[in-house]
Amino acid sequence: MADADGLAELQRLGARSVPVVARGDAFVFGQVIKDVVDFLGLEDDTAPVLSPDELKRRYDGILETAIGLVRVMPDDRLEDQLPNRPRSWRVLMHHVFQIPVAFLDMEDTGETLTYETMVAPPPDDMATSAAIAAFGEAVRARFKAWAERTGGEDFSGQVPTYFGGTTRHEMLERTVWHSTQHVRQVGSLLEQAGVTPARRLTAADIEGLPLTDKIWDEAQA
Repeated sequence: MADADGLAELQRLGARSVPVVARGDAFVFGQVIKDVVDFLGLEDDTAPVLSPDELKRRYDGILETAIGLVRVMPDDRLEDQLPNRPRSWRVLMHHVFQIPVAFLDMEDTGETLTYETMVAPPPDDMATSAAIAAFGEAVRARFKAWAERTGGEDFSGQVPTYFGGTTRHEMLERTVWHSTQHVRQVGSLLEQAGVTPARRLTAADIEGLPLTDKIWDEAQA
């Protein structure tokens, strides 16, 4: 976080990551929309709109699009920094695929989904767009295998995460929309780089996901 005052406030509250919704000395992590709605005393229905199998199908197409976008990013722009955020374009592109890695690690091991895994940076030798795209291909293949293996399973149970309890269905939805938002951002960065990709995400790709029309938040995260 680039805002020193904001970082100090997070440390005072005892929060390890963002997004956080705070009221006085109380806070809740923003990773689970239901928790935010309950915290604010709202009555919105936050249950996932898309079924687990629909989310799986949607995510495969989103990851495919992400790989195509990453592949055409000029290598000389990879170390450019996002505005108001200490994160390079290379780290953002890798993060798109690291998000499902964290989810799949939790699924495969039954261990807690950790913040450290979620934000793990790319290794030093993953220094080109082609290398990040190849990583994305491997992650997509791993996700497709998991999706086929878990077809028709019950996703209503709780799963362990660093931000508290959430259902397996909610965690899958969060994984999908989290990556999707960053894929939209990669598309925006390609525009800045003067590259027109063969395909970007469309309104149909994000339909049913809890995302707004905004591609960048105020901090350009």
